[in-house]
Formats: sequence, structure tokens, C-alpha cells
Amino acid sequence: MLETIAIILLILWVLGLVSSYTVGGFIHILLVIAIVMILVRFIGR
Repeated sequence: MLETIAIILLILWVLGLVSSYTVGGFIHILLVIAIVMILVRFIGR
């Protein structure tokens, strides 16, 4: 479940970087959340 959410957040982040429409720091907040979720997943194993 966490991996799926993290992957979705990463995809949204990449799409946000590619598109010309960005909402301030929201895109980078998505990236940070995705990385934290991935790290929690790997540390929790």
C-alpha cells in the first residue's frame, strides 16, 4: 500500500516538473513525502 502511494507521488512529481504548471513548492513536497514513505517502508522491514 505504501509503495503504491509512493510511486503515485513520484509520478505526480515528475509530471509536475515536466509540465509548465507548478503550484509553488507543492511538487517538491510530494517528492519529499514519497521519499519518506519509501524509506519508512525499507527501514520497517
